[in-house]
Amino acid sequence: MEQRRWVNQTQPQTLQIAVFLLYINGAITLLFGGLFVPLFALIAIGSIAAGYGIANERKWGYILGVAMALLPFALVILTRSSPLSGGLLNLLFEVALVALLLHPQSRDYQRIWFK
Repeated sequence: MEQRRWVNQTQPQTLQIAVFLLYINGAITLLFGGLFVPLFALIAIGSIAAGYGIANERKWGYILGVAMALLPFALVILTRSSPLSGGLLNLLFEVALVALLLHPQSRDYQRIWFK
């Protein structure tokens, strides 16, 4: 019987931290705008779903996680705003999430073990 989980302790540390950051990003987005703006609600739901998919070793979760991590950078380019418009700390977490998901250890693990 396959067990569903929110956090997978057997994954590399890079993926575990990425899962936590996806959950935190989804929760903060939902609390500070996702309840009132449909686009933010989709971003929040996508981030939480990606974290859940990665924790359960699903390829769709990893792909969605990378997409959710790169989405803020795409929005900055599309709106032609400053990368620091959300603040320096926000930019730091966005870069960290992308780095954790695209780290060679994370990519190798998902390539070998994810279904």
